[in-house]
Amino acid sequence: MNTNTLDKLRKLKFFGMYHAFKSCLETGQTAEYTTDELLAHLVEAEWDDRQNRRIERTIMYAKFRYKASVENIHYHADRSIDRNQVMRLADCHFIDRNENLLITGSTGIGKSYIASAIGHQACILGYRVFYASTPKLFAKLKMAKADGSYMKDVAKLERQQLLILDDFGIQPFDAQSRAALMEIIEDRHGKTSLIITSQLPVSKWYEVIGEKTIADAILDRIVHDAHRMELKGESMRKRRPAEPEKSYLQNTL
Repeated sequence: MNTNTLDKLRKLKFFGMYHAFKSCLETGQTAEYTTDELLAHLVEAEWDDRQNRRIERTIMYAKFRYKASVENIHYHADRSIDRNQVMRLADCHFIDRNENLLITGSTGIGKSYIASAIGHQACILGYRVFYASTPKLFAKLKMAKADGSYMKDVAKLERQQLLILDDFGIQPFDAQSRAALMEIIEDRHGKTSLIITSQLPVSKWYEVIGEKTIADAILDRIVHDAHRMELKGESMRKRRPAEPEKSYLQNTL
């Protein structure tokens, strides 16, 4: 009977229950539970398994550049990172309020890692997240214009509750990319959240976007009431040899 039960649980894809019941049988723990306790144990195992698989899928679909976590962010005094600010952002209420986060600083300071860590936390909390390198994203959108998949790709971005644009401003926007950026920002404004990382200070973004009227419209929607993190200090890559016990490779851009 137990063998048949296990087989049916597996076919029904109740993998949490399957593994929990199989473990109980192998260790003889079933005798330790009352009927309602055993049922509660199996349901809890199934719940946990489904939650874990949901988080794994969400993280996979987000396509993060780094496997990052808030717990592994390093708060060196010279980096100007406010731990309290990071913890407040990590609760992801800023996403509920449709607010943005702008992270700026020199190369290698850890902007991408912090953005990815907050993105991972958002996935764990059940938000839809997508990470993109800004130059690669707009190169892909140009190709999408040619093959007819542009609207589908833009609609996918619009569905994300949190969009992370990494390496913003590495290269100036041409007319086509500028128009695509305007469309993405307009679609998301007041409805979803952005995290943008850039080596350039926000004051330089006008020059990168180009065409003052469009730049004004884009930045008015991005910057207004956005949270700011302006990182300072030397590249985290230079710290790694001096502090081998910690993997600062993860903390770099």
